Amino acid sequence: MSRLQTKKSRNLSRLGIFLIGISVISFIVFYLVTMLSNQGYRYIDMDTLEFVQNQEIPEHSQIAVIDTSLGEIRAVLYPEYAPQTVAQFVRLAQEGYYDHTYVFEAKNDVYFAAGSTDNLGSLPENTPEAQERLPQEIHQNLWTFRGALCAINTASDTSFTKRLFKTETYYTGSRFMILNSVDFSDPEFLEQFREASGSEELANLFIEKGGVPNFAQHMTVFGQVYQGLDVIEAISSAQLQEENPQGYTPPEEDILIYSIRIAEYIPE
Repeated sequence: MSRLQTKKSRNLSRLGIFLIGISVISFIVFYLVTMLSNQGYRYIDMDTLEFVQNQEIPEHSQIAVIDTSLGEIRAVLYPEYAPQTVAQFVRLAQEGYYDHTYVFEAKNDVYFAAGSTDNLGSLPENTPEAQERLPQEIHQNLWTFRGALCAINTASDTSFTKRLFKTETYYTGSRFMILNSVDFSDPEFLEQFREASGSEELANLFIEKGGVPNFAQHMTVFGQVYQGLDVIEAISSAQLQEENPQGYTPPEEDILIYSIRIAEYIPE
């Protein structure tokens, strides 16, 4: 091969490598821009938004009466928005699944998590896989206000491509979380929160009711506490143990869920 042909071949190789490099870089940039522009957001139609947690509870609505060692909590359930989650929760409650289960985590007045067989967050042996792999049911009408009854995320079905095109599936299970609130008293935080909320009404409701905005549209909300907010406060502010090997911080003194009874809402 002549010197000219060799040089031409090298130039073509370099050009090929350069084009491949540009293609890879372009794809990475596209991926990052797509991820960042969509990260954490779901489409919310503000024109059709209904804040059902702020509405009067219809008579005969399905409720959960949660009897704990620190008092009773009552929550209305939302089967019209989270049908699979509510159906499983109701079935397990009626079967006695939650009787004498534990609060296995509390976080600095913000929330507590419950429904495990011990204070480590364990599930019963031979728990059916389907019970812990319910697809998330997130609805624009339900928000993580103070008193929101949420299903705890358990697993995800994701990959590079699914993350790219936002087609991941997230799953929940039998254990549940009840939210208290983050601190809304800091003026700087309030200003940033109002700017980021995208809705003045939504921001005002979070500030008025309390809640955990950073969980919004990331967790299945399937109920709302209407009685027993003082019990939520007491449980979520309990003194805690050190973080255990499972990553949870259980209360120093055990807090139990004695039972969960399903009933109908009757206005007093």
